[in-house]
Amino acid sequence: MGDTWYSETVPEHLRPTPMGWVRVILRAVPLIVLVFGGLLVLLALRLIEKPLFGARRPMTPHITQRVCRAAFVVLGMRFTTDGVPLQGAGAVVANHASWLDIFALNARKRIYFVSKSEVAGWPGIGWLARATGTVFIKRDRSALRDQIAVFQNRLAAGHKLLFFPEGTSSDGLQVLPFKPALFAAFFDPDLRPTLQMQAVSVIYTAPEGMDARFYGWWGDMDFGPHLISTLAAGSPGNVHVVYHPPVNVADFPDRKTLAKAMEDQVRSGLTQHRLP
Repeated sequence: MGDTWYSETVPEHLRPTPMGWVRVILRAVPLIVLVFGGLLVLLALRLIEKPLFGARRPMTPHITQRVCRAAFVVLGMRFTTDGVPLQGAGAVVANHASWLDIFALNARKRIYFVSKSEVAGWPGIGWLARATGTVFIKRDRSALRDQIAVFQNRLAAGHKLLFFPEGTSSDGLQVLPFKPALFAAFFDPDLRPTLQMQAVSVIYTAPEGMDARFYGWWGDMDFGPHLISTLAAGSPGNVHVVYHPPVNVADFPDRKTLAKAMEDQVRSGLTQHRLP
């Protein structure tokens, strides 16, 4: 793939037709109510859940999961899956194509995203991320011990930690090389012997007649036009999530080998299931 994985041009987000604007309104209003209404319920329930269970969240993830499933109904998108999600605590890795990945990866299985620490301070998004239990880390070697401690605590609470090893989002048509450095913490002697990791492929199919990269959100693309384009779509698009068989981290000699194996699994899922 080299350094030119992306197209020099991005999909043109056409100005919606009058009917398209009607769809924007009819979808935007319930989507806002769904997301922020669900957040309010989650925060209220968390007031009870946190004192009783601490880091373990036996109740609130169900709200996140149902909101994410319903979001695709509101957006007029089909949501399908293959494979069996990882059972019990562990790590999950996936390709990253769009802000829609958050909904797609939460819709079937309760997971907790691992994100760079800067996201915690982003307006709106940072608030949502903190409320839903996102793990914030500093991505530098000096913070590795802190990362390991955080991962240990969350895994001990039964959490599934999901991160995007590409380090950025793509156009949705391919998988970028996985960064081995992001796997280093999982080779700690206290984590490696029992830790399982699962690769997940997220495949988007554009609405009929639209650019194949329609749902991809990468580079300097603005969120607003992308959101409006998604809301205005006339024919249904599709997101398909493939859960690959989990592997034991202890079966791999080092982080580079594990990163390559996970990358190959994710890419194979994208290749096999992406419609022409």
